[in-house]
Order: sequence, then C-alpha cells, then structure tokens
Amino acid sequence: MSRIGKKPVQLPSGVTASLSGQTIEVKGPKATQTFTATDDVSITVDGNVVTVTPRGKSKRARQQWGMSRTMVANMVKGVTEGFKKELEITGVGYRAQIQGNTLKLSLGYSHDVNFEVPAGVTVTCPKQTEIVIEGNDPQLVGQVAANIREWRAPEPYKGKGIKYKGEYIFRKEGKKK
Repeated sequence: MSRIGKKPVQLPSGVTASLSGQTIEVKGPKATQTFTATDDVSITVDGNVVTVTPRGKSKRARQQWGMSRTMVANMVKGVTEGFKKELEITGVGYRAQIQGNTLKLSLGYSHDVNFEVPAGVTVTCPKQTEIVIEGNDPQLVGQVAANIREWRAPEPYKGKGIKYKGEYIFRKEGKKK
C-alpha cells in the first residue's frame, strides 16, 4: 500500500481541476498545468478533492499510484504558490546579473557565461552573489538550477563555486609541507 497515494489532494479556494480521460488539468491564480496518468491508476475529482487509486495489484500500478498523486499535488502547489530554488555564488570576482532573458555569469573563466533562461521560469538576482529561480513546474525549476550550478560546482578546498542556499560543502584539508 502506498502511504502517499492514499492521501487525497485538497484543492484550495481559487483552484479548479477538470478530468478528461486520464488527463487532469489544474487551473489556479498563477497558471494552468496538465498531467496525463498511465492506465495503471484512476483519478477522480469530487468537488475540491482529487483522489488517485490503483487499478490492480501489480507492482507497476502501486508505483504509479504514489507518483501520480505526487504529480497532482505538485501541480496544485505550482498553480497556487509556485516553486523556488536559491543559489549562492562564492568566490572572489564571481558574480551574476540578469540582462533581459539572459543570465550573465562571471565565474573566473576567460569569458562571461551567458545562460538563456527557458520559458516558464523566472530568474532574478537580488544581489550579485545570489540567484533566485522561480516557476510553476518543480522539475523545470530544479533542472534550470542544476544547469546553472553545473557551470562552476563548488570545490572542496576553498568552497568556491555555485551552491544551493543552505547546502553544506564538505571541506578538505590542503597539502602539508
């Protein structure tokens, strides 16, 4: 039994869900999102509650049960609050600035890195050493944050690079004479 799948998803006020076949569409104040579930689960919408149930006792049906419920819950959160990832830049001369739809990163290379921000995500730089990524889709927000971090991942000796806010960097001791 899926502990996550058993819980129904509550729809807050201002959010509506409509079902057509295996596709559920969630509309909210921020956006509209859709998700198509596999045939292993059935989705029902009763007023302001969405429930997901498996259609059999197979392993795949039980796997899809919890995943489908989480996808619906993430859509509800995305259309109401949205998702957010924060990055911090550490290092002398390392900085970021946003110019239109391009994030310009100075990361110690001989050139600046220009990162094109994809549609569906907003990137802001409140300080030169902070990057805030916001959007409705948690997968897209996380992927954009990972792609930005990939340009200069934090190194273990001085901790220079781009890290997630609150991330702990395991530090190594340098060479001894």
